[in-house]
Amino acid sequence: MLVESEANIGRAPNILESLNAADRDRVLAIGQRRVFKSGAPLWRQGDAHEGIYLIEKGRIRSFYNGPSGREVTLAYWLPGNFVGGPDIFGDSVHMWSSSADRPTTALYLPKGPLRKLTVASAAIAVCLLDAVAFKAKCYSAMAQMLGTRQVGERVIRLLVFLGTTYGIEDESGVMVSASFTHADLASLVGATRQRVQVEIARLQERRIINYRRGLLQILDMDALHAEEQG
Repeated sequence: MLVESEANIGRAPNILESLNAADRDRVLAIGQRRVFKSGAPLWRQGDAHEGIYLIEKGRIRSFYNGPSGREVTLAYWLPGNFVGGPDIFGDSVHMWSSSADRPTTALYLPKGPLRKLTVASAAIAVCLLDAVAFKAKCYSAMAQMLGTRQVGERVIRLLVFLGTTYGIEDESGVMVSASFTHADLASLVGATRQRVQVEIARLQERRIINYRRGLLQILDMDALHAEEQG
């Protein structure tokens, strides 16, 4: 979500939709469908890599816990994405945690059978490489944003992204269909909740947005873009 421009990242590849029927069936044959309640972990930071999950329904949050105890949200992954990289075949440990942000159904692909499929099918291998490349671009863009933008700029960029990606237009503006608390937003931009609250309050006072109990409405998208441009 924290990227300079959606155009720099491109559209998230959907592994199953990119395959022909035969290869899709081969992937589904090794999969194990699993259901997670909201808040349930897929794995925790430090757990061994055992495979990946293809998200079918719901939303998964990936996040990092620093030595100080501070938590930073890295991304929210939607249906069509996979989680479990970057070492999808290896014997290393997870660098961050992932959990269901809402009730989620995902297809678990164990690393051994998945490796055999990629050796046997170039199409499956290319789809996985495309998906890994997309994730690498996302995380690189996030690192660039965190390293070069002030907190206020990051908050505005995030709000523009949410309005563009999750926004539903009506007569009063753009309503973001996904709910985010102040703590969620702070974790996404790498700032304190109090600092994010100050920025949200400033934008509300200027009647650019309306934010209440996790629900965000962008009242003036043009003004928000003008804020982003400085």
